[in-house]
Amino acid sequence: MMEQELLLLGLLRESPKHGYDIKVKIKEILSLFSGTDLKSIYYPLRILEKGGLVVKHTAKQGKRPQRFVYALTPKGKKRFEELLKESFLDFKRPTFSLDLSLYFLSYVEPEVARRRLRARTMVLEKLINTLRRNIESLKNKKPSSLSYILEHDLQMVETEYNFLTHLDEKL
Repeated sequence: MMEQELLLLGLLRESPKHGYDIKVKIKEILSLFSGTDLKSIYYPLRILEKGGLVVKHTAKQGKRPQRFVYALTPKGKKRFEELLKESFLDFKRPTFSLDLSLYFLSYVEPEVARRRLRARTMVLEKLINTLRRNIESLKNKKPSSLSYILEHDLQMVETEYNFLTHLDEKL
C-alpha cells in the first residue's frame, strides 16, 4: 500500500489531475519502472480523500462532461514527503523470475539448461542495448529521475547477464 500511496500522492504533487490522467500516467510512464500495479485508482483515491490527503472537486472543460479532479491537500503533501523519505530506506530483496528455475536446476539436463540460459542472455543483451540507447538519448539533457532509473536498470540487467554468462561456463 505504501507504494500505491506514494505513487498517487506523488502524481498529485506534480499537479491536480482527473482520474483518466492519473491512469494514463501510471500506464504509459510509471508502470515501466515502478512495479506498482493498480487495477483501480478510484478506491485508493477514495481512501486518500477520507484521510484528508486529497480533495476532489468537479471540473468541466469545453463540451466534455464534468469530471472529478483530485488535488493534494497540505496534509497530503506532508504525507508524500514522509513516504518519499521512508521509501529510500524501504528495502525489499529483489526477486527474479529466474531464481525459482535455478533452485530446481538439477532436474534439467545440462544441455537444455545451457540452451535456456543462452536464450535468456540473448533477451538480456537486447534489453541492455535498448537501455543504453535510451540513456544515450537523454545524454544532452539535464540529469533527470528517468535517466537515474534507466542507469539503475541497466546495471541490474548487466549484472544478471554477467551472472548467467559465468553460470553457462560452469555448466
